[in-house]
Amino acid sequence: MKKLISMVLTGAMVLALAGCGQSGSGADVNAKSEGVMTYAEYAAAPLDSEVTVETYVQGKQSWWDGKGTFYTQDGEGGYFLYEMPCSEEDYNKLTQGTKIKVKGYKSEWSGEVEIIDSTFEIEEGNYVAPAKDVTALLGKDELINSQNMFVSFKGMTVESIGDGAAYLYKWDGSGEDGDDLYFNVSKDGQTYQFTVESYLTGAGTAVYEAVKALNVGDTVDMEGFLYWYEGVNPHITSITVK
Repeated sequence: MKKLISMVLTGAMVLALAGCGQSGSGADVNAKSEGVMTYAEYAAAPLDSEVTVETYVQGKQSWWDGKGTFYTQDGEGGYFLYEMPCSEEDYNKLTQGTKIKVKGYKSEWSGEVEIIDSTFEIEEGNYVAPAKDVTALLGKDELINSQNMFVSFKGMTVESIGDGAAYLYKWDGSGEDGDDLYFNVSKDGQTYQFTVESYLTGAGTAVYEAVKALNVGDTVDMEGFLYWYEGVNPHITSITVK
């Protein structure tokens, strides 16, 4: 185990790089190649239009039938790549931080903005995004501006999702171990439903088992991707009981 001072210095360096919008290679993560959109240009592009972005893999769902689904972002915003065609070999290469250039079509499904029918190429560069604290934005219109980014929620209270239960398998309780987990948390008198997406972090992962161990009334800090489905529906990747 590294000495505490080493850990503190390393953390400070990571925060400094993130604050400057820099990747591990020292390059500006918001700099774009010729013909590539900035995040602002992508956000302003109409649905169903062709888009080209450079972004960094932050998380990924399981590979299936020649496709993978990825949570990605640069230093300004997030991009959800839905069922991007790729070989299993390439899927395994797309580890956290990997830079890719993606061309596809901007689409929306139940509020979730995503890129579909895409192609990609791996580029030089690496960036792992720090979690953006969006706790204060819950219930506000501005929250959607952080859609698909890696975010955190602090000091939230676990609420019953039905009959005193702290979680359900699937949204209606019809599932079983291994399916998505749904749970309710509140802040300042408002309750929100969060999800552990089984394709992203399934049974046996730390977050999946931690949610199964929750009790109503627990105070928790969480991190995850700001997914959207008929409203905010974060895909939680870590949870800590205070």
